[in-house]
Amino acid sequence: MSYSTLKRVSLAIAAGMLLSTGPGLSQALELRSADIHPEGYPTVLAVQKMGELIKERSGGRITVKVFSGSALGSEGDSIEQVKLGALSMARVSSAAMHNICEVTRVPSLPFLFTSKEHLHKVLDSGIGEQILKSCEQAGFVGLAWYDSGARSMYSRGKPVRSVADAKGMKIRVQQSDLSVAMIEAIGANATPMPMGEVYTSLKTGLIDAAENNYPSYESGHHYEVAKFFSKTEHTMTPEILLFSKRQWDKLPEADRKIIQDAARESVPYMRKLWAEREDKSLAIVQQAGAQVVEADKASFQAVMKPVYDRFVTTDEMRDLVKRIQAVK
Repeated sequence: MSYSTLKRVSLAIAAGMLLSTGPGLSQALELRSADIHPEGYPTVLAVQKMGELIKERSGGRITVKVFSGSALGSEGDSIEQVKLGALSMARVSSAAMHNICEVTRVPSLPFLFTSKEHLHKVLDSGIGEQILKSCEQAGFVGLAWYDSGARSMYSRGKPVRSVADAKGMKIRVQQSDLSVAMIEAIGANATPMPMGEVYTSLKTGLIDAAENNYPSYESGHHYEVAKFFSKTEHTMTPEILLFSKRQWDKLPEADRKIIQDAARESVPYMRKLWAEREDKSLAIVQQAGAQVVEADKASFQAVMKPVYDRFVTTDEMRDLVKRIQAVK
């Protein structure tokens, strides 16, 4: 962690302590939430909407302040601050939780979901609730699932239409062992790095490709340096809204209910914004000259068995996979 990030963490911890040591349950409370995405991004707007609901239902007593654009560091930094109780909340990719709460690996498995509708049906069911609840033992309260679309490959020199095209490429992935294994399974070289380093790494040729959704490809300006977007749609890793268990345990039940209900009610709003943003982002990158190409998904899917064998390691996870695959 850099000095500047350490300084941000220290300030957040100090602020968190001030919030949590007050004697009265009726005191004003400001919940601080972090997001690496920029102002106006669907996840940022959804948490701000959640904040409006919380403020209204608490009579103005509880407010939410969202720090967007990596103002408090990377997703890893945010997760650490939430665990410490220095931050109330963070919106992160569930991939960032894989090594902290292993059950979150399940919705990140390649080609597990057949469509956006299938994903929503699963996450809105007891299956989604079970995965959220599994994070409590690690110090987090899972409030809600947000969309992150389907992740696909985008590259500098040539389009990735099949596994053969990807062989030997250096591909940026999220800092997750599962993501690394998936790229290795297709014969490419996985390069984990924070989102903020991807543009420069593509521009300089440190990496040949990355994988993400349309809005991230567009908002990060990656289309400027990686012109080929190949629709592999290999994962639909959802976003997760986490609350600090340390702070949660200090809240009265009535406040927990206000926060939980507002988080759940922000989900359809976020999904609407996400669908609109995907369409907008696709139009922007195509207008800028990016080429969206179809990919041979079957060639990728055919090499994923070792990923499942390695990461679906418990009876609970195996049961979740079966139940997800059975949802129609």
